[in-house]
Amino acid sequence: MTPMSLKPGDSPLELACSASRDAVADAGIELSDVDGLLVGSSQGIRPDRLGVGFASSGGFSDLRLLEHVEIKGATTIAMIQRAQHAVETGAARVVMCVFADAPLVAGKAAGSTYAQSGGQSGSRGLERASGVLGSVPTYALLTQRWMHVSDGLPEDLCAVATTTRTWALDNPDAVIRTPLDIQGYLDSPMISDPLRRLDCARPVNGAVAVIVSADPAVGNPVRVDIRGTGRDHPVRHRRTGAESWFGGGRRCVDDALAKAGMTRDNLDTVQLYDPFSVVTLILLEEYGLTGGAPAGKFVREGNTAAGGTLPTNTGGGQLSGFYLQGMTPLAEALVQLRGTGGGRQVPGASTALVGGIGGRIDHHAALILERAA
Repeated sequence: MTPMSLKPGDSPLELACSASRDAVADAGIELSDVDGLLVGSSQGIRPDRLGVGFASSGGFSDLRLLEHVEIKGATTIAMIQRAQHAVETGAARVVMCVFADAPLVAGKAAGSTYAQSGGQSGSRGLERASGVLGSVPTYALLTQRWMHVSDGLPEDLCAVATTTRTWALDNPDAVIRTPLDIQGYLDSPMISDPLRRLDCARPVNGAVAVIVSADPAVGNPVRVDIRGTGRDHPVRHRRTGAESWFGGGRRCVDDALAKAGMTRDNLDTVQLYDPFSVVTLILLEEYGLTGGAPAGKFVREGNTAAGGTLPTNTGGGQLSGFYLQGMTPLAEALVQLRGTGGGRQVPGASTALVGGIGGRIDHHAALILERAA
């Protein structure tokens, strides 16, 4: 991992090069040992968007596998799936998965890179004509819908924000490490009702690189095994008469657990993609992780906090840790399973579920990891 920055600085390419060098050093190998490279980057068309040209700039050579992977927020787990398949089939021996982004640019607002005005027709055209621009108002609508169908409360959003902030206090890589109580949350300005500023992830400039290999000579002394993966793409049409937000998550987690030969009771920690506080609540329910309890009640009772039944987003998630799309939950899962979490370490953590979503919860991806014996 590179340091996560809230200030303009290095380009995605420079950040990716730095993370890649650190990854091979961590694995005890040389860059020349890598024969597979999978690259992920922020969605949208940007001149600094990381692509397969990184292979040349990053100093790689003689690659047997080189691809750019793009499924929005589900990209990271898709890269891990692709790397696992390549290793198992012999298409490559050592595969590096890299995600880098630098949305913070001098002279522009922090969220401007992700703001999208939508299309000219159809549902996106209606949104644009109504002033629903970018992700925050869209997810505010989703939040209103979730509250309606699940009897959710604003206090549920607050519980997610304050719990993840408490986790972030012991994460040196988190970009927001000041204590947060209920009043502090309520003092946060409303951006798009019912989402406040503290319900929204904080963009950062940074990069993470992960190496996947079946070679026992490759890797940190503490290895982590890929036990199961799952994906689901509901392909939502968002037309009248159709449920437009939810579904798909449970099946992808069921598939991942089945491949791993595990149940939800076997999970020591869960790391979820949380661009907004409501997404944590939605995924806890969709993934079947609350034992049937409403997600808001589950979080308010401390189950996702330190010492709880299901420590969740233990690095502060994307709300208080850092928003580097799907690499945020994966990186924290690896920290926990390696036992390097310091003050936030979950005692005895050996298994983890990593969840990734893309778009407006249009894509689901799940990954089950286990600390190698």
